[in-house]
Amino acid sequence: MRKKIPAVVFLIVLLCLLSGCSGGKKDTVQTVKIGVTLYDQYDTFISEMMGWFTASATALEEETGTAINLEIVDAAGSQTTQNEQVKSLIEKGCDVICVNLVDRTEPTTITDMAEKNDVPIIFFNRELVTEDLERWKKLYYVGADAIGSGIIQGELAAETFLGDEKYDKNGDGICQYVVLEGEAGHQDAIVRTEYSVNTLVENGVKVEKLGYAIANWKRAQAQTKMAALLEQYGNSIELILTNNDDMALGAIDALKAAGTSKNDWPLIVGIDGTDVGLTAVKNGEMAGTAYNDKEGQAEAMLKLAFVLSGKDAKNGLSMDDIPLEKEKYVRLPYYRVTLDNVEEYIKKS
Repeated sequence: MRKKIPAVVFLIVLLCLLSGCSGGKKDTVQTVKIGVTLYDQYDTFISEMMGWFTASATALEEETGTAINLEIVDAAGSQTTQNEQVKSLIEKGCDVICVNLVDRTEPTTITDMAEKNDVPIIFFNRELVTEDLERWKKLYYVGADAIGSGIIQGELAAETFLGDEKYDKNGDGICQYVVLEGEAGHQDAIVRTEYSVNTLVENGVKVEKLGYAIANWKRAQAQTKMAALLEQYGNSIELILTNNDDMALGAIDALKAAGTSKNDWPLIVGIDGTDVGLTAVKNGEMAGTAYNDKEGQAEAMLKLAFVLSGKDAKNGLSMDDIPLEKEKYVRLPYYRVTLDNVEEYIKKS
């Protein structure tokens, strides 16, 4: 099952699944109906994760002898749209709904609908606050620990900066850096930035923050924002910290567009380990990235949904097969990726 699944495969599967939770499977076998609503289907990490989710469903069907019927929909950045999608998925008879929240501070409408109709909800990737997850016993979260990603990013940046004097361009012994952040107020963006910088300092790097920009996780926005930072700070920038790989790639795009020689690029470190991010590490454009285990998260979310559906199977799973923390969370670790081990992760993804 762990073969490379390009993002385009997910888009093809998405089109094929739009017929709804109630269609496509014959009633001759028992069916588990799972709905999924995404904050943005064009987010690179989410797209790749959903590719694994659909592949995992096929494998689990074969393993359990139970048909798994998926419906995956895109909220396109609108919480109102997502609320309506959850309502529709409940009406279509989905046993479990997986929600990639648009607004992590606004899960109440979804939670209330789910509780009223007794449909378990698995939130994933965009973590809601603890109090909201405790509002009902059938709410869960699958994701990774943002703190771990920040620590890995900071360690990679510190090791590279201290290990190669070319990155200290002005020779002052201080790392002048900029940050490309995800969404304003987003938990992962805040935590990743905080811990990456703190880890730099803890590893003996003196730092000076030159500037930052919000790029909403997107490559194109990051290119535009990085171009402005280059216009303002130019060759003074020695390190670019980004909250995800797509924004790191946007920064690279800006450097290329500016005609900056690769030998004069700042140190660039990403987070997520997307396919394009791994390629950038392999090509020496990024010093490294913190690998976000999309395969493990996809498989864990699918198995949790299957168990929560309450459907029997020939070789049924149970909650004992789910690595739950505090009976609510599935958190998988990040992994360090550098040029030395990037091929291992390219093969994995």
